[in-house]
Amino acid sequence: MTISFDSSPDGVKNVRMMVLAGGFPDIAGTRPGTTVGTMHAIAIREPGNPEVLEWTEQPDPRPAPGEVLVEVAAAGVNRADLSQRQGNYPPPKGASEVLGLECSGTVAELGEGVTGWQVGDQVCALLSGGGYAERVAVPAAQLLPVPDGVDLLDAAGLVEVACTVWSNVVMEGGLAEGKLLLVHGGSGGIGTSAIQIGRALGARVAATAGAPESIEFCRRLGADPVISYRDEDFVEVVKGLGGADVVLDNMGAAYLDRNLSALAPDGHLAVIGMQGGRKAELDLGKMLVKRLHISVLGLRGRPVDGPTGKAAIVADVREKLWPLVAAGKVLPIVHDRIPLPEAARAHALLEAGGVHGKILLVRP
Repeated sequence: MTISFDSSPDGVKNVRMMVLAGGFPDIAGTRPGTTVGTMHAIAIREPGNPEVLEWTEQPDPRPAPGEVLVEVAAAGVNRADLSQRQGNYPPPKGASEVLGLECSGTVAELGEGVTGWQVGDQVCALLSGGGYAERVAVPAAQLLPVPDGVDLLDAAGLVEVACTVWSNVVMEGGLAEGKLLLVHGGSGGIGTSAIQIGRALGARVAATAGAPESIEFCRRLGADPVISYRDEDFVEVVKGLGGADVVLDNMGAAYLDRNLSALAPDGHLAVIGMQGGRKAELDLGKMLVKRLHISVLGLRGRPVDGPTGKAAIVADVREKLWPLVAAGKVLPIVHDRIPLPEAARAHALLEAGGVHGKILLVRP
């Protein structure tokens, strides 16, 4: 394997890996099947501000039966990572304590019973944790190939948002051609993915955003209209379009009643975040009259297997969404690439706001 480092003007190193004939050594020069012993990963010293994140030496993960060991090239940064760092979002039982819900990289080792993958495959992975590290073990059913035409590093910011949007908006919400999707927070990682997916499916997409540059960014992705949540009432705008068939909401309690008002008859509200609080009064009468549906579904805590498990979501994404990605209709939107040991800087940047798309942590 050869590794080249290209320094961009801002000093962020972009890592590109090429597997050559004659076997796949890992970065430490060892062969699959040997015990490396330790690796480096981001640890949380204590709950708190971004400064509590530290680049530390930790035990090397080993793939259990049914798992694959991935040599990480890059990891995506998500708001859930910020909540975990603050002590508000612990990982599911048995998951890695290391941050990181998605990564891209190269298959370094196959656990017992794994088929369909080979050492050296370039992949992106949906994780329950562990992405902010040099290596991570992941169930093989949560792997996806890097889509044609997508850079290996950029693929790190694709899989978690793709699976979140697809499972909530399409598999649960039934979004299809000709329907209207309302996306809250359109310029963020989830929002930029949702706008593109909706457009690729032939739906009309409306989005909310705040700053003028964020509004313009959503417009360029295909959202129309883009509603300023600072100056406009999204309920009135969307009702003027006939109501939304699906609403993708990251605000929770603060927007609950208004989202129900914005829905068309038989509409579906998919709640994926609680930035606006956890508790609100629910008007069942409004739901009954318009035959509305609400789903509040997370992704991280789902089991691997089962009809609503991660494996089923990943398989559906691979079959139906990945061809749209390969065709260039849905692409990863990357705001910045930051070296993995500087995860604290990435968290501070995301918390400061104004991020369009995803921040990636790149393996040094």
